[in-house]
Amino acid sequence: MIKYCYSLILLFFAAGLQGQITDPKATEYYTPVPPKVQAGEHVNTPPSDAIILLGEDADPAEWVSANGGGPVEWTREGNTLTVKPGAGAIKTRRVFGSVQLHIEWRSPNEPDKEGQGRGNSGVFLQERYEVQVLESHGSDTYTNGQAGSLYKQSPPLVNATRPMGEWNSYDIIFNAPVFDTNGMVVRPAYVTVLHNGVLVQNHFELKGPTEYIGLPHYRAHDDGSIVLQDHSNKVSYRNIWIREL
Repeated sequence: MIKYCYSLILLFFAAGLQGQITDPKATEYYTPVPPKVQAGEHVNTPPSDAIILLGEDADPAEWVSANGGGPVEWTREGNTLTVKPGAGAIKTRRVFGSVQLHIEWRSPNEPDKEGQGRGNSGVFLQERYEVQVLESHGSDTYTNGQAGSLYKQSPPLVNATRPMGEWNSYDIIFNAPVFDTNGMVVRPAYVTVLHNGVLVQNHFELKGPTEYIGLPHYRAHDDGSIVLQDHSNKVSYRNIWIREL
């Protein structure tokens, strides 16, 4: 069913309707709903060759504002960074290609909110390809926009989100796209995601950068930063490390 839903989207693209899609709901779908599973307990500590981006040994200068590169205005408590709504996204000072990324996040206590308004943030690879962060344990939304989804492209295989206020982890393997000198795609990007140790994206071929409205399509680009999104929810992050592949 998932392949069928995405095939319909690709048919729109093939029909040349890309420029006519103006409604974000046109690229949302609600079935099938990924089954919920209870993730096991685990600790993922960084290996010796990892770059520590957020944690006990991290340099605070690893992160800058995504808008202009100035100082980070998010709330810092020890080794945790929490979104300050309205302050804007933050990004790594360094840029990366293909990587292994570990990141831990926690949704705020927002039982009065639902769907995309509840614990919303995102992890963007190369500033373009989003792994959705959302409180999806007790709130429903379109399946290709819930936690663990490659936003608007691929829903998670299962919903492994922990209850509101508990820490979640993502372990992401990202194979960056390759372009030739003419800007044509030689190899598309691929993403594998483990959510709390559970496989939710299995070497998925990205169709292009994340789009809120319309269908994705590649545009040649260089390496890029890791971006954490400000979506007006006080989502917290900790224990972020990365390995260049």
